[in-house]
Amino acid sequence: MNVFDLPPINATLNGLSTCFIAIGWTAIRREHKRLHIACMITALVCSTAFLSCYLTYHFGLISVVGEGSVKFTAGGWVRPVYYIILITHLLLAFTILPLVTITVIPALRARFDRHRKLGRFTMPIWLYVSVTGVVVYLMLYQWYPSTHFDELKKRFELRALK
Repeated sequence: MNVFDLPPINATLNGLSTCFIAIGWTAIRREHKRLHIACMITALVCSTAFLSCYLTYHFGLISVVGEGSVKFTAGGWVRPVYYIILITHLLLAFTILPLVTITVIPALRARFDRHRKLGRFTMPIWLYVSVTGVVVYLMLYQWYPSTHFDELKKRFELRALK
């Protein structure tokens, strides 16, 4: 396994987070508190694993090929759509770690009134970030495969042969 194997793992972890956030939200709306807790803890674990893999991937790219990201090389109408999704995803992704943290802490302290108030704000943002993370992966690596990614892989393989 190398750094180039991480994007589908990242997308899978994001997808799992999405599922557990949605199930956890549905569970609490139906007053299934234990299921809510289990789902939200699992979503938190998946998101933490994602963040670890994501940072490993980007810092790994820098160390093996000297670049930290893959360029989106598709053109036409899809290009601005991709960048709108990417920019909103990134802006909200920067806010989600502190938001999740300040939402979880009251739950751990049994301050469920505060947890509920913050959760109503945090949950849709966390859900959006995890869903758009999967969409960005699909657009960049599956639906409109980046020729830049292939170039980086070739550079890595050439360095490995030396």
